[in-house]
Amino acid sequence: MDRTAATGRTSRTRAARLAFDLADIAGTTVFAVGGAAIGMAAGLDLLGVVVVGFSTALVGGVLRDLLLGDAPPAAFRSPLRLTVAILGSLAAIPLRPLLGAGSGVVVVLDAIALSLFAVAGAEKALSLRANAIVAVALGAITAVGGGVVRDVLIGRTPIVLTESFYASAAILGALALVLAARLRLDPRWAMAVGFVVCLAARLAAVAFDWRLPVFTG
Repeated sequence: MDRTAATGRTSRTRAARLAFDLADIAGTTVFAVGGAAIGMAAGLDLLGVVVVGFSTALVGGVLRDLLLGDAPPAAFRSPLRLTVAILGSLAAIPLRPLLGAGSGVVVVLDAIALSLFAVAGAEKALSLRANAIVAVALGAITAVGGGVVRDVLIGRTPIVLTESFYASAAILGALALVLAARLRLDPRWAMAVGFVVCLAARLAAVAFDWRLPVFTG
């Protein structure tokens, strides 16, 4: 009976790990494409576009892993994430007609990547036994870290400071995952719940111009 229970736990852990890896790598890919698209819109040359896409894709995950004490970060333990970040950045070039300035495609890609990284960051924190507050914070940091560096590199105010329902959407997604985990939902379903919440919140904020209160004076 104990052996059966242990086997079940092992299978669940492997499934959760696979779900995390898929979300993390997919988020890396999408952020690379979106970041490179923004680099092209800013008029950067080929190297600049790749650097911006690469940074957008990897910085959030690197920050997450360093803050969790998981060193070296996952991005540097195998060539997979580095390769995906470079290829995703290069893939944006032939897709330029679809990814031009003001394109809704870039907004949607960014929202998808934001959601994937929010749940990946929170899930990894929980898997390493971080408490709920830390898991939510790391979910948000993972989601917005690369975008902050991207915006600094192209010389604009980071979107996390100008779009008030950007980091907020990541926080909501990470919080939804944590709550689902507290309800003992399978980690894969918990990640799905968090992803949907973050994506819906971000896209709704764009569509309806949701903003947090601003205090002046």
